[in-house]
Amino acid sequence: MIKSNLDIFKIGVGPSSSHTLGPMLAAAQFLVKLGPNVHATARINCTLYGSLSLTGRGHLTDKAILWGLSGLQPTELTRQLQQQIVNKSFVEHKLKLNGEHEIHFDYREDLIFSKDFLPEHQNALRLQAFAADGALMCDETYFSIGGGFIKTKEQMALAKDDDIDFADRFSIDNTRVALRLCQDDNLNLAQLSLRYELQFHDEAYIDQYCSDIWQVMQEAYHNGLHPTNEYLPGSLHLKRRAPSMAAELKSSDDPFALLDKVSLYAIAIAEENASGAKVVTAPTNGACAVVPAVLLFLQDIRDDFSPSLVRDFLLTAMLIGSFYKNNATISGAEGGCQAEIGSASSMAAAAMTTISGGDAFKACAAAEIAMEHHLGLTCDPVDGLVQIPCIERNAFGAVKAITAARMAQARQSQPRVSLDEVIQTMYLTGKDISFKYKETALGGLAELKLDS
Repeated sequence: MIKSNLDIFKIGVGPSSSHTLGPMLAAAQFLVKLGPNVHATARINCTLYGSLSLTGRGHLTDKAILWGLSGLQPTELTRQLQQQIVNKSFVEHKLKLNGEHEIHFDYREDLIFSKDFLPEHQNALRLQAFAADGALMCDETYFSIGGGFIKTKEQMALAKDDDIDFADRFSIDNTRVALRLCQDDNLNLAQLSLRYELQFHDEAYIDQYCSDIWQVMQEAYHNGLHPTNEYLPGSLHLKRRAPSMAAELKSSDDPFALLDKVSLYAIAIAEENASGAKVVTAPTNGACAVVPAVLLFLQDIRDDFSPSLVRDFLLTAMLIGSFYKNNATISGAEGGCQAEIGSASSMAAAAMTTISGGDAFKACAAAEIAMEHHLGLTCDPVDGLVQIPCIERNAFGAVKAITAARMAQARQSQPRVSLDEVIQTMYLTGKDISFKYKETALGGLAELKLDS
């Protein structure tokens, strides 16, 4: 299926792209399916399955569905709006569908946390709309497949989405195809990615899209340094570390300070995500800080840093991200954290290599190195919150990306393992990982009971 890769990066809401953003978008899509029947709806019922049910409260899945059913888009969310809708639903038992039709909504009865897993995917939710006489008006099951991407039950069965496949467009299905195209026309990965995206959008649109994404990444970092609350929400009562890290770095002459800054960038953004704030899904919310941390690092050290470098960085990263999304998975519930932090680190490594002058072969080698050293990484957040170890993992993913880029650029010999092979290995490894360690909060670190 030939489609744009721009939405590998999308502006979303934390703490999870698959557990927060995906369900919110599914609820919004359900409103579209209801159409004019919204005004005839008397009751909405939502059932969460699998990982969405097991860790849904910690990931704000329940609240995200309310925001989506209220007709809000992720880019419109503010703390005040979020809380208004939650309070109205929880306290007054009222929900205004699409912001225009108010119905009775009882959180305890109308939102069901089922521990069953549906066979199609670990992240599933079913939405049903009923008329005043109890008649079922609309019924749809959605699957949140990672990175904020959703599919209906029909789309999962057909293994395709709603995009149109145009015969006059070219596809880049994997690394092998990408490298051949780059070699034939003497392109790097950013140039190839731009050529691909020009099939769907003009260059001005692509430039603006990348500029908007970069702006939100910078805002997330700034907000992470100046939070309104020094503690993250949730049972762990975790204190934010970014403000104190930044203060220490201001007066530090430590030779490791540059490395510490990379960690600061990642931790500040990951803490914003954990607070439920606006971030960029890159390619997921759980791994949202890896790519911007590397980009902020490059902004620090490069005198020629510019909007065109940012665009080339993001275009390269989204092309690599598409290989993971289309040929494996970027969902922690399906592949473990290797699919989230690993893919983000791989994307950032290739992007850094490209804007540092590396050709497509070196960029793919960097991407391969970064993922190779995330293989087998589980997704087992403590208490089901995107906090421990997720926040620190973003910092490690960024540092690994930088290291992988440097290794690939210095390498003189040909790598023995291709990026396509490591992507496939990651996917198969994810299949073999026990479901206890894939965002279900049933095993590993997730079983720890920490004092708040």
